[in-house]
Amino acid sequence: MKRYLLSFFLIVAMGLSSLLAQDLYDSTRIAEIKIYFKQANWHQILDSTKMSGSNDRLMGTVYVDGRKFENVGIRYKGNSSFNNPRSKGHRKLPFNLKADYRDKDQTFPGGYETIKLSNVFQDPSFLREILSYEIAREYMPASRCNFAKVWVNDEYLGLYNNTQAVDEVFLKEHFGNHKETFIKCDPEYDVIRKKDFSNCPKGDKASLMYMGDDPYCYDGWYELESKSDKGWLELIDLIKLLNSKPDEIESAMNVDAVLWMHAFNNVVVNLDSYTGRLSHNYYLYRTPDSLFTPIVWDMNISLGGFRWDGEKAGELTNAELQEYSMFAHYKSRNPKRPLITNLLSNPLYRKIYVGHCRTIVNDWLVSGRWLERAKQIQALIDEEVKNDPEKLYTYKGFRDNLKKTVSTGYSEAIGLEELFKARTEYLSNHPLFRGTNPQVLEVKHEKITDGIRIKASVKDAENVYLVFRKNEKHPFRRVPMNVEEAGEWSREITGLKKCQYYIIAEGDRLAVCSPEKASYELYSVEF
Repeated sequence: MKRYLLSFFLIVAMGLSSLLAQDLYDSTRIAEIKIYFKQANWHQILDSTKMSGSNDRLMGTVYVDGRKFENVGIRYKGNSSFNNPRSKGHRKLPFNLKADYRDKDQTFPGGYETIKLSNVFQDPSFLREILSYEIAREYMPASRCNFAKVWVNDEYLGLYNNTQAVDEVFLKEHFGNHKETFIKCDPEYDVIRKKDFSNCPKGDKASLMYMGDDPYCYDGWYELESKSDKGWLELIDLIKLLNSKPDEIESAMNVDAVLWMHAFNNVVVNLDSYTGRLSHNYYLYRTPDSLFTPIVWDMNISLGGFRWDGEKAGELTNAELQEYSMFAHYKSRNPKRPLITNLLSNPLYRKIYVGHCRTIVNDWLVSGRWLERAKQIQALIDEEVKNDPEKLYTYKGFRDNLKKTVSTGYSEAIGLEELFKARTEYLSNHPLFRGTNPQVLEVKHEKITDGIRIKASVKDAENVYLVFRKNEKHPFRRVPMNVEEAGEWSREITGLKKCQYYIIAEGDRLAVCSPEKASYELYSVEF
């Protein structure tokens, strides 16, 4: 039986340049990035450009681990991570470096076009971004992330998060192309402030609420990253379907990928996301199978670092973060979060979501794997944090925040052990995780005269489904499997000699998949 990660094979297919790409984001090392501007007043230029709302860039020379890149376009980036430190006079501000700004063929090591450097805002632990991405990448396409020491004109600005951009390079790596509709779901408030939305139905940030058929009403709340204006129409069609005919959403959206995103955001309490008050920090890409797939982004205040969930008027307490409900928004049938409320209203989707939550809980929380990895990262960067002259928080805060709550000046960052020790206890004892749940004991496939037969040995399931597709260019089909005898299920697929597939075993509380990380990980068969 062959198991594989689709993204792995796409990387292999892309050849040597993608293999080298691992170097820039190798999480076992700290990169060194040196930026040089001809202008002595470079900060004033970048600052005024950013404050004007312009995306213009200042040309500079960049050295990445000693390799020289000329004519790089450079600008400040970020919203609160830029504005709040800037207002307090901090020099450690986030950067966006564009290798191909002037030279369209120039890329950074590994074939990357963009480097995004974040200043670790609101995270005294320095762990939230890199650890969150490492967890996410096991279940969905997500950015690589590590750390970089950054200098500008030989002035050391300190240790930054170095996070892979979600751009054309990312899309080609994970989906094999980059030319389909691509939406950034992160409101542009500079654009929004200049527009009159009085004739538009009311929505809520980038929450996928239906606001009519006019693209004007969506522009600003969403950003069309792809080149064709048809993207607005495809986005509106998706939103209309989600809100008016959610039972048909599988025709337009990769529902399983959405359920993984919701499970991830919930288990690790990533509320600076679709889930929380700001309902943002994700992308939608229309993949070669014609379905929109979500991509998570911006996790510096994941792991309980953001305390506004979009339901409670004020901040969540530590106890509320620790026992954050798996069914937040769904329990109240919150119309402002249709991607949660409408999907979880489907009983099978809801059970799959619970199963995905349990998988993440077991993989990372119950096993203690998150803590082992956090300590490894902390040991790697300890000396660099200590010597960071511009860090936004103290070295003591860095050491303490792994275990206990630390003030960020604007709020409080819950200690990671403080969060996950209690959250592990809360979730692992959740009634839906307890008791008798389905188990997939074995999966086999065999050749038949006109196709393929899939067999599964399953214990304690009410229903078993086969989910399959010919290849990445075709959407999945879900069909019920047939009971041959107690615990033995099968289904024939006619007219195919090869396919990718997984199994869903549905119980009365939750559903489990085989492979467990499906649909990101799949079985493959070819005769």
